[in-house]
Amino acid sequence: MPIGEAELSLEAPPASPASTRGAAGIMRPMLGRLADLLLPPVCISCRTRIGTHGLLCGACFAKIDFIAPPICARLGVPLPYDAGEPSLSAAAIASPPVYDRARAAARYSDTMRELIQSFKYRDRHEGLPLFARWLRKAGTELLAGADLIVPVPLYPARLWWRRFNQSAMLAQAVGRLTGIAVDCFVLKRVRRTANQVGLTADQRRRNVRGAFKVDRARRGRIKGRNVVVIDDVITTGATAEACARALKRAGAARVDVLALARAVEPTAFVL
Repeated sequence: MPIGEAELSLEAPPASPASTRGAAGIMRPMLGRLADLLLPPVCISCRTRIGTHGLLCGACFAKIDFIAPPICARLGVPLPYDAGEPSLSAAAIASPPVYDRARAAARYSDTMRELIQSFKYRDRHEGLPLFARWLRKAGTELLAGADLIVPVPLYPARLWWRRFNQSAMLAQAVGRLTGIAVDCFVLKRVRRTANQVGLTADQRRRNVRGAFKVDRARRGRIKGRNVVVIDDVITTGATAEACARALKRAGAARVDVLALARAVEPTAFVL
């Protein structure tokens, strides 16, 4: 027998696709259980042992104040009672925003504040898939008509220092869930701004005025399109408005804003 044929006769027959999938199906749960033994799943907030990775324990989940109807049709802030649809808060009537609508998953308080600060400043990203699901639910009506998702950009020097843009991570995760296109480069922060923490509403507006521009080479992606801007937190809305203004100047038909959390004034009421 020629050597080549002898060598071939000693080889095992190639595994069929079905058997390969079967082996993978058997191994995956085993590897998962081994990983859980080495790195037990814990609550992404308090680190208490739980049954599944990337989730919250019941106690921490109960401390999140999710925003639910009735809400202001423009700002997305919760309203004290349902006055019929669409309802507007006094703030939306007194000072209509540049963007069309804003929605947020929860109030920026307690557990949600801690989760976002850990995600943003302490590189705790294991909750990203959960955050994306919260954003998808909160932004159902916004995402239904969206052509493009755009994150709030960081100034290049700040991005280099932080190593990641938390808003871009959220945007990409929502894009994977929904199938909506994401462009992390169409909107640029062209001016370095001071940290917004501790600034008044008026100081925040002045701080971000003219800080954002649409990349000239990518204007075609914006013109006539419905855009959803994603950020981690809406505080006064100054950053959201500055982004919306730049996008609308570039020809966006609609600009909505979707955030993981927002600060809510306790005096909201309807008119």
